[in-house]
Amino acid sequence: MVETLTPARFGREFRLLLPASWTSQLGDGISLAAGPLLVASMTQDAVLVALAATLQWLPPLLFAPLAGALTDRLDRRRIVIVTGFIRIAVLAVLVTSVLTGIASIALVLITLFVLASTEVFADTAQQTFLPMLVGKQDLALANSRLQTGFVTINQLAGPPIGAALFAVGSAWPFGTQACVVALATVLIARIKLPPHGRAPEHRGRLHHDIAEGFRWVRHHPAVRTLVLTIFIFNITFGAAWSVLVLYATERLGLGEVGFGLITTVSAVGGLLATLAYGWITRRISLGGLMRIGLIIETLTHLALALTTSPWLAMIIFFVFGAHAFIWGTTSVTVRQRVVPTELQGRVGSVNMVGVFGGLVAGSGIGGVLAQHYGVVAPFWFAFAGSAVFVVLIWHSLRHIAHDDDPPEQAGAGNAAG
Repeated sequence: MVETLTPARFGREFRLLLPASWTSQLGDGISLAAGPLLVASMTQDAVLVALAATLQWLPPLLFAPLAGALTDRLDRRRIVIVTGFIRIAVLAVLVTSVLTGIASIALVLITLFVLASTEVFADTAQQTFLPMLVGKQDLALANSRLQTGFVTINQLAGPPIGAALFAVGSAWPFGTQACVVALATVLIARIKLPPHGRAPEHRGRLHHDIAEGFRWVRHHPAVRTLVLTIFIFNITFGAAWSVLVLYATERLGLGEVGFGLITTVSAVGGLLATLAYGWITRRISLGGLMRIGLIIETLTHLALALTTSPWLAMIIFFVFGAHAFIWGTTSVTVRQRVVPTELQGRVGSVNMVGVFGGLVAGSGIGGVLAQHYGVVAPFWFAFAGSAVFVVLIWHSLRHIAHDDDPPEQAGAGNAAG
């Protein structure tokens, strides 16, 4: 089993990276459900609920360029370790405040913001590990291993565990997350990375390094189109998903555990899509996958706006999960194949700005719409906005890589995650 999951040619370091990644994903998955549930237990104000999502999505927009530049300058492993200790300390403060009854909505929102901020630096640095440890020809397979853990642990197991722990006691999921982060940090500390980045005497100004990452993306058509697409579609996605906890409880009548199952169902779809990924890409062109995915996402918002049935909604979330993970697996592999090692952090951070820039803008819109017109209004906005965007960007998708590209370029754009 070990050889199947982590072939010997991947090396010892990958066999440490994989469990470290999966362990970290468990902690993040627990918080996916526990964070919104904690906020919703303290307020039913749609604006505050959406603000909680905004504060978790805002740090990547604010700090991703800096995180990318520091990742390409400093010891990447040390960045992950230091941020791990910070996250443990912040979670300890949150657990203590909840147990003692002094937790306020303001404290919870600030804590979510700080946790998300540290994750920006940790995730940006850790995403650069893989292309330093395995060859380009093995990146797709290695990423599928990491992605399988993300789907099964972060999305499939984590949220229902987080929801179940929250039902036992509101402090339990965050205490568990702290323990999981500690274990992941210990595993990361054992990984040895090859030299990377520039020597101190060859480093320029930090803002020049940041600008270099944006310039690279601007001059690479496929990656540029990818970033633009995810930015546009995350505005509509963020508007709907920022009030998902209210939609699930008020519109679908789901409880705390039921809300956690939404992510689980999406993950099941994603897991099946990940397992069938090779079969799919052999039969559908990359550009075709991109267009199909945009249509699926648009129709997802329409279907959720129309239904009141939790069972039908679960089917919709299943299909959406399959589409989302097909994009995600390809997107990560693309960047790792085409981006030079010394630019991995900065180019990844530009993509992160696109991802979370759209989410932040969308969550603000979603909160206002839900407060004034009800929890379904953000989904109608998402459908209408996505439909318009599909028409506007359809022609630009020609920049996405084609099936006849060489391995280093293939797949440069059939994902937007």
